[in-house]
Amino acid sequence: MTGVLPIAKYSSGSEINMFKEYDMATKEKFSEYFGFSDVEVDALFDIYQQTTRNPKISRHDLRAWYDGYEVASGERLYNPRSIVCALTDNQLRNYWTNSGPYDEIFYYIKNNVEDLRDDVALMVSGEQVESQIREYAATADVLGTREQILSAMVVYGLLTYHSAAGKVSIPNRELMDKFNELLLSNESLGYVHNLAKESERMLRATLAGDTKTMSEILKLAHDTESPIFSYNSEIELSAVVNLTYLAARDRYRVEREDKAGQGYVDFIFYPERRGADALILELKVNGTPEKAIQQIKDKHYALRLQGKVGEKAKYTGRILAVGISYDRKTKEHRCQVEVL
Repeated sequence: MTGVLPIAKYSSGSEINMFKEYDMATKEKFSEYFGFSDVEVDALFDIYQQTTRNPKISRHDLRAWYDGYEVASGERLYNPRSIVCALTDNQLRNYWTNSGPYDEIFYYIKNNVEDLRDDVALMVSGEQVESQIREYAATADVLGTREQILSAMVVYGLLTYHSAAGKVSIPNRELMDKFNELLLSNESLGYVHNLAKESERMLRATLAGDTKTMSEILKLAHDTESPIFSYNSEIELSAVVNLTYLAARDRYRVEREDKAGQGYVDFIFYPERRGADALILELKVNGTPEKAIQQIKDKHYALRLQGKVGEKAKYTGRILAVGISYDRKTKEHRCQVEVL
């Protein structure tokens, strides 16, 4: 049973090639043993709360940071090592190991930019991309194609594979942090890297209500030649918004399609610090930012941040409503920011 690590075969004639392998991505048998289930994490979390002085981790935190690995049976599992480390240390952080094949796979991404750049951009934006994984990719001497690289990333645990949909995605925040590092540090990723670098300026402009700068950065994104900026639906616009706010993830927990008030808001940025400003983003293709802001108000999305009546508010900073629109005819982005 190999989990995310394949058995390395020395050669076709060696005795080690007689093993029967069970991996988490393609084999249903034993798949429940490759990570922790929700029930197991519940039990560990109960022990953690009873035995830890001043516990700082919530159950939701564990799900957001370390859940998301979908095995062949369809069950979702948590990264067991990271769960144990986080509860032992009483600290949420990235416990992912940087060595060996993991660094090598990122090397192959950087050297196959044309095939993978848009896929990486979409996955960092929280989308799934189509791919049929191939087990052979894990032990290939050279990963030369898109399918080989994505397959190897699944086998080594950098992505999760949704077998029913035939798609791959980044499973959780722990791995999302690794991809964020990739985007911010590698100029070879072209427009994706450039947008990631602009994301700090985008966040500052939003908090300052500088809608002119916000629109300029979105125009820069649209002026690239990438197909994800065709804006055939709000999914593509969501992908762009995610990239242009990449830096916000250091200070916010960013949730997409989150239940709030009387509907589902496109994005909510929950601040990590209690006194920081919270952001509610609503997107409109062929609409207006004014309509987006009005929807935020009409559907009472801010209730998600204000807490229940009689409870102490979790966030004490401002709540900013952010409307972003794109007009397919004029090719114009417009933005509006209001304090709720």
